[in-house]
Amino acid sequence: MTKQPTATFGSGKRAQEYHTRVQPELRQAPWVLRITEHSDKTGPVMVIKERIAAEDRIDAGQLTAPRSITKERGTLYGESQRRCLPVVRRMVARVQDRQGIPLELHRYLEGSKLIFRGNLPLDEEAGVKLALLFKLQERIKEVDRVELIARRIDRFTREEAAYWYSRMTSFAPAANRWALAGMKVMLSGTGGDPALQAMLEELRNKY
Repeated sequence: MTKQPTATFGSGKRAQEYHTRVQPELRQAPWVLRITEHSDKTGPVMVIKERIAAEDRIDAGQLTAPRSITKERGTLYGESQRRCLPVVRRMVARVQDRQGIPLELHRYLEGSKLIFRGNLPLDEEAGVKLALLFKLQERIKEVDRVELIARRIDRFTREEAAYWYSRMTSFAPAANRWALAGMKVMLSGTGGDPALQAMLEELRNKY
């Protein structure tokens, strides 16, 4: 198993909770949310990673004892991250441990400036929703559209999120690209659409 990077926190109590309750879940979590820093980015960077089982690795045949690995599926940072942070908190707040007890992961994402640096284990639903968000927000400059995408994805069921994510990642490059473009329009319209603000305000007030 790959050694997990050391996590940093704002308090000693939070660090103890992380090491006793959260970190052990990383060994088997199907998705991982990493909060880190990149030299070419200002502020924290969120990275969503998917766990690839040993038997599903395309290079497994070349290895004598293949292990599961995590593969990066997208990033979120800057103003888009700040606008989506309340929704990201809500998504990760639903994650439970293997006994069905909430891990309360949203507590590691508190505050307008994220202090936590490290990895958070995600279940299938939170992982695929964040992967979908991180992928769809790429190259969208209007943060209102990015926030609207986040809020609409949050309302998806796990099955809906998994279906749409597979449509953008599991087919030929052209088909994936078309699905990605179509999903952006389906969830957030186009730049300058006058209906966008009204829809966004409605979701903010309801959820």
